[in-house]
Amino acid sequence: MSDDKIAEVVHASDEFERERVPDHALKGPKKFWGMYAGEHTAGTEFMIGPMFLAGGGGVFDLFAGLLLGNLLAVLTWRYVCAPVAMRSRLTLYYQLEKIAGRKPVVLYNLANGVLFCFLAGAMITVSATAVIPAIQSLGIPLEVQQPNLGDTLPSGPGWIAIVVFIGAIIAMVAAKGYETVARIANIAAPWMILIFIACAVVTLPKLDATSASEIWKGGEPLVGSIKLTFWHVLIFAWCCNAAMHMGMSDLSVLRYMRHASSGWAPAAGMYIGHFIAWIAASIIFAYEVQTNPSDPQSAPGPMVNNAIGFAGLICVMVAGWTTANPTIYRAGLAFQGIVPKASRVKITLLAGAVATIAGIFPAVAMKLLDFVGIYGTVLAPVGAIVCINHRFANKPGFAANYAEKTGSTLNLAVLLAWLIPVGICLFDFFVTKKVWAPFMAVPAWLACGALYFVFSKRLLRSQPS
Repeated sequence: MSDDKIAEVVHASDEFERERVPDHALKGPKKFWGMYAGEHTAGTEFMIGPMFLAGGGGVFDLFAGLLLGNLLAVLTWRYVCAPVAMRSRLTLYYQLEKIAGRKPVVLYNLANGVLFCFLAGAMITVSATAVIPAIQSLGIPLEVQQPNLGDTLPSGPGWIAIVVFIGAIIAMVAAKGYETVARIANIAAPWMILIFIACAVVTLPKLDATSASEIWKGGEPLVGSIKLTFWHVLIFAWCCNAAMHMGMSDLSVLRYMRHASSGWAPAAGMYIGHFIAWIAASIIFAYEVQTNPSDPQSAPGPMVNNAIGFAGLICVMVAGWTTANPTIYRAGLAFQGIVPKASRVKITLLAGAVATIAGIFPAVAMKLLDFVGIYGTVLAPVGAIVCINHRFANKPGFAANYAEKTGSTLNLAVLLAWLIPVGICLFDFFVTKKVWAPFMAVPAWLACGALYFVFSKRLLRSQPS
């Protein structure tokens, strides 16, 4: 893309990266409900849903855990993230710069951008697993080996070419800006939802009595899986998007809300994608285990193809795409926080390239569940700092927007409050190995908020009012 074309795109899609979103750019509820429904009705749901069955969870664990866990997620978006978005109308990255200063923000934005790129890479991998069987089902001979998601390295040049092609399309859409990302989601979301429901309706009658009973009662986890209970399902449903709601990453999109009621829009994603789609995917996996008990196929493309055929393959491809779009958009904003004068379009395309490279390696998607817990633990606690800054901004003696008011490039209270709980949690996960990754986000968030309040009182007393 030429520099002139890039400049034209930037002018046509100003994203207000370092200023408040003006009133004329605010958006109505349709933009948010459609985007959240599309983003969270994703190809990765075909991976997450089977996790519950593989972990031996029963119907009560699944339904009750998802109902309550998704409710907690929606409430967190509405009452933790949305009020800050309405008040500041700034991206998380610029808001954090006002509080923490440039130095901590560079570190945070780098971690944020890289982790979001890897998350988007997993979405690209999921979409790519559907391309090979989709082409073959049309009668077109395609000699490309499908990697197993247990593999670490790509299966060959054909697989790499498919991933690069998909990644390039996704990056170009994300580079167009929020308006284009939301439009794509609005187009794709309605029929994707129908496909997920159809997957469950078509597959359920195929289950024999043993498989159906296993879903109802639960049982022993499959080899390599941990035993999942109601609490595992609840916490995962709540915290799988912790970086977006607790961590305030969705300030980047919710800052466009015209009315606070749009803060309920994540419910579309939680109860369509993270409820209906996860349950549908678990039923499909039950059928896969029934038909191929010795070596069940966990790659979403072949698994869905075995259950429902070509329509399911198209759903997997598009669902991964609509989720990767806003994820790469967020990653681009994070990287631009490091180099504010750089073109947002160029930075977003760079983020798309990093995500595509990650998507080439199946191991990224295979470790998705642990990865989601880790990225929530690393990123979510910073949202507690923003939340405390918002809540106590007008209280006497509190250092609100410390870096902006003092000209400081390093708010030590932010750095200590973030790194101490995150460091303890990661040590516990990687060294002692006593905790399931998604369990770490909430205690890390609470500890970070408490530490920042204490440190800001003790370390930032020279803050002018």
